[in-house]
Amino acid sequence: MSLAKIIAPQIPYLRRFARSLTGSQPSGDAYVEAVLQALLADPAMFAKDLAPRVALYRILIKVWDSVDLNHEVVSRSAAYEKRLDAMVPRARQAFLLTTVEGFTVEEAAAILATSSDEVRTLIDEAGRSIAEQVATSVLIIEDEPMIAMDLEALVEGLGHEVAGMARTHTEAVAAVKSRRPGLVLADIQLADGSSGLDAVNEILHSITVPVIFITAYPERLLTGERPEPAFLITKPFETDTVKAVISQALFFNTAENAAA
Repeated sequence: MSLAKIIAPQIPYLRRFARSLTGSQPSGDAYVEAVLQALLADPAMFAKDLAPRVALYRILIKVWDSVDLNHEVVSRSAAYEKRLDAMVPRARQAFLLTTVEGFTVEEAAAILATSSDEVRTLIDEAGRSIAEQVATSVLIIEDEPMIAMDLEALVEGLGHEVAGMARTHTEAVAAVKSRRPGLVLADIQLADGSSGLDAVNEILHSITVPVIFITAYPERLLTGERPEPAFLITKPFETDTVKAVISQALFFNTAENAAA
């Protein structure tokens, strides 16, 4: 099997990881493009003794460490840089790899070219940093009552406040008009057959707010067409995954607000 066929199934997930690291679609995709260019120039850098996804992510980390393609982050103010520096990049990488991307500690160690003990230390460090992020209000757009309740408990457990709960497009838009949230958690398939994606797009026409999609249909969002979400969680989800992505979304949003 050719290298292209081996890595093709992993590209959507690599893009998700890169976007989580950078906080935006353009910056994340720039790093993924750099990975593909590096592989074209030197296919031998793809470690065949590792699982394909592990090998591909390892190359992304090497590119991240060796070149600065994140123009959006570089162009932002000193306030943004200060907030970004508050979370050590290596710790953020380890945390995302294990909680969002689902790698084991051992796999994350292979990707970061370090030891499992060091990865655990980095994860603890990231957790302490994330705990210092500001609290906000969260709108939950989810039609399944049990999942909505789980998300409500999770959000409140993190120290945030639930701004509203919505099961349909109409309810979601009304909830925002009633109270402006600081974060939106949204499914894309809602109770009455309406679209959470359409609801979010309508909401974003009136306010600017970070959005995390939680869906059983990630392929509907990772199409290669713009705009695509920077933050995406696949159902069924792990609690730690949702916590991690909420922290990442709020981290970048509060940094942008500080820079404004």
